[in-house]
Amino acid sequence: MKKYVIEREIPGVEQLDAEQLKGAAAASNAALAKLAPRVQWVESFVTKDKTFCVYLAEDESVIREHAALSGFPASRITEVAGVISPVTAG
Repeated sequence: MKKYVIEREIPGVEQLDAEQLKGAAAASNAALAKLAPRVQWVESFVTKDKTFCVYLAEDESVIREHAALSGFPASRITEVAGVISPVTAG
């Protein structure tokens, strides 16, 4: 599977409380269950008016299917070409 970063433009998302985030995660998980095993959610980062989500997927089209099923926009989908971190320096 390929790794993707999905940018979702969701105005006010940073103001959601724990219960609202729980509901959003449940909606996403329900959509993922319908698409399994073609797509997996790794994690998401919440920022002002956006989330950045890391997914593993067969291709970009299954991410778009997830967006349609879950109701969460996939404003930009970018395939990850590589990963670096502090340990990359050796």
